Amino acid sequence: MAKLQLNKSSLSREQKNLKTYRQFLPSLDLKRQELMRQQANAKRALFETEDEISKLLKITGEEIPMLSNERIDLHELVKVTDVKLSTENIMGASLPVLEDVELKVRKYSFLAKPHWVDVIVERLKELLALKIRSQVDRRRLDLLNHAVKTITQRVNLFEKVLIPRAQGNIKRIKIYLSDTERANIVIAKVAKKKRQMEIQL
Repeated sequence: MAKLQLNKSSLSREQKNLKTYRQFLPSLDLKRQELMRQQANAKRALFETEDEISKLLKITGEEIPMLSNERIDLHELVKVTDVKLSTENIMGASLPVLEDVELKVRKYSFLAKPHWVDVIVERLKELLALKIRSQVDRRRLDLLNHAVKTITQRVNLFEKVLIPRAQGNIKRIKIYLSDTERANIVIAKVAKKKRQMEIQL
């Protein structure tokens, strides 16, 4: 860090910096508050999605105990073929938004499979869509956590480093300039007295 110059131009520069920091801090803080609000929303969305998955698994297990029958092949009965995402910009954070999940049902014989397989197909479709949504919700939350951490570091930099440093520098320069001015007045008075004494002699 460059050594602080104790002069009027340095004082002016520090005062200008302090003014800029103070103007910039409120908008940074508002950005942090909005990101924290979005972070809370993302946590809630993820919790709700995971709760839906748990409930769906529980209900499916209770309603269709026949799932445990390993002789009926349900492997890759339903699979994800495409996931359509878009992005949303929130306070500079680019977040994924789930638009659509495309699923494909493997062809199966309606006569060869038990009647409850149709219900399982619907439940699997719902479950896969929820799992994709959960992954997107988690990614949104991770990105928002990172954005909140970054903006909090910036706010702290302004609040705890830049503004106090500028205030301290201004105080140091003012004290130095004031002391220098006082010293110059004292020197001028001493010189004046000395001249008067020389004139009297």
